[in-house]
Amino acid sequence: MVERSANTSQSDHVNLCAPYLVKLPVTGAAISLSSGSQQETICCSDPVAGKLDELQFELGEGPRWDALASRLPVLVPDTADGWHTRWPVFGNAVRATEVRAMFVFPLVLGAIDIGVVELYRTRPGALSGASQAVASNLTETTSWTLLRRILAQEPDHDGSFGGTEGSSLSRREIHQATGMVLAQANVSATDALLLLRGYAFSESRPLKDVAADVIERRLDFKPNPQRAE
Repeated sequence: MVERSANTSQSDHVNLCAPYLVKLPVTGAAISLSSGSQQETICCSDPVAGKLDELQFELGEGPRWDALASRLPVLVPDTADGWHTRWPVFGNAVRATEVRAMFVFPLVLGAIDIGVVELYRTRPGALSGASQAVASNLTETTSWTLLRRILAQEPDHDGSFGGTEGSSLSRREIHQATGMVLAQANVSATDALLLLRGYAFSESRPLKDVAADVIERRLDFKPNPQRAE
């Protein structure tokens, strides 16, 4: 069962939707966090965007779930073109609204799943390749912003999940893993450690164990690897 956060607050994230409306030919946007069975909507540009997001949560079907599962964009250029057979109940609900196109992009950083961006438009039509590239850049920026905010709001006081305390051996492993993630994700050392901490936090695992998985090549932080079937 999918659970929604009871403490959803958009105050800290109110501006995250705005760039999508400014830089892309879309009507509205919503951004949601996803962590296991916990889901949280952090911003909606308008009531229609909020309704699309809410419907998918309530029904347990729709393009957001496909984007989360595949870690790939799900693009619906025309909501009247039979696409709804994939999500029959949600599709029927959408046809009763002004929405004529939907574009859902996953928020991922390496091995970390953060959430989704859901975009809609009141006229049908595909996103151009240039617009898809812009959306990809925007989602990367959004993902980093959210990861930093999440870790800042959930400090690890005891070092068990995502912290850097521990034995000298653990610290050496974390340092080695940070260097490997740096090369895999093409980021700074600071951001590489942030990715390790973010993954440890999202999976509720000790940072030293995540570092060991990276060193043993059981975990890879190359950009947006697809899930194994």
